[in-house]
Formats: sequence, structure tokens, C-alpha cells
Amino acid sequence: MDYFETDKAVDARHVAIQGHSRYGKAAIVTMAYDPRIAIVFVSSSGEGGAKLHRRDFGELVENVAGESEYHWMAGNFLKYAGPLKWSDLPVDSHELIALCAPRPVFLSAGNLVDPAVDIGHSDAWVDARGTFLAGVAAGPVYRLLGKKDLGTNVFPHIETGILDGDLVFRQHSAGHTPNPNWPYFLAFAEREFKAR
Repeated sequence: MDYFETDKAVDARHVAIQGHSRYGKAAIVTMAYDPRIAIVFVSSSGEGGAKLHRRDFGELVENVAGESEYHWMAGNFLKYAGPLKWSDLPVDSHELIALCAPRPVFLSAGNLVDPAVDIGHSDAWVDARGTFLAGVAAGPVYRLLGKKDLGTNVFPHIETGILDGDLVFRQHSAGHTPNPNWPYFLAFAEREFKAR
């Protein structure tokens, strides 16, 4: 962003970022902490990203704090994989999403089955429902700042996007990839940029 702000060929007020999986975690943190980022596309970020931490489903704190994964997380976070538990965390991912407000956030996930129908066989690692619930819980901050949140707390069926607000959610049926949601994100970004 420091460079983009100096490049006359770039409109630094309209910079979007995207991240998938591990980089989805990085994208939502970047958006939350750098107010110069205008919009974010968070794809299948799982634990440590937009998915709720204090939820006993999918990728858990213990997974990302495990022996081969711990290097992704700060030492203070690791203590919640023992002796403390994920349920002891004083904050959760909805607060990370809320830090992005009032800027637009596109939350997404990929799944091979519809977790709204078949919870037992969904892509548990991604936890699309946990990401959606974090978006719902961040909604009051968007409304407080005069923006439109998800507008519902009913988890949508796969391939059914909630795309009318400034905070949106969509999951697709192609598994662990962001690709099917790109057209939806680009339409969302175009609409949001025109509204500025």
C-alpha cells in the first residue's frame, strides 16, 4: 500500500485484497489492521481467519497450534490449545470482521456438500457455518456505522449467496478453492466502488 500510494497509475483508494485458506487468514487480518485497504475477499480461511474460534466444529485452535502448524500463530494464542481451551478465548473472529467495518467484506467458503442439509459430511476444516456465524455476529457494528450487514441469521444453502449488503457471504460446491466465487466478488466490489 505504501508503494501504491506513490504510483500515479494506481487509485490507492480502491485497493482490494484476496486470500484463500492460510492467506484468507492473512487477508482478514490485513483488512482489519490497515484502513487503507478498501475491500477484502476472504476465502475458506478456517481457524485463525473468519471462522469462529469458540465453536466446537471444524478446524480448532488445537489444530493450528499443533506440532506441525504452531509457527502460524503467536505464542499468546498457543496457550488456548493447552492448558487453556478455545472456549477460554476472550475474543473471537466476529470481532476481527467488525474491525473491518464499515469497509466491505466478502466472506466465502467452498464445500463439496451442503452443510445446511448434511452437517456430518461438510468440509469441517473450513467450517462455512462458523464463518457465516462470525459474519452475523459482526453485523451490529456494520449497522451501527450505517452499513448493511448480512440481514439474516439463517445459514443459506450452498450456491445461495447473501450478497446485498456491505458484509456478504457465499459458499460454493467446488471444494477448497476460491475460483467459483470470483465473479460474485467482482460484482460486489464493482457495486461497492460505484457507491463511494
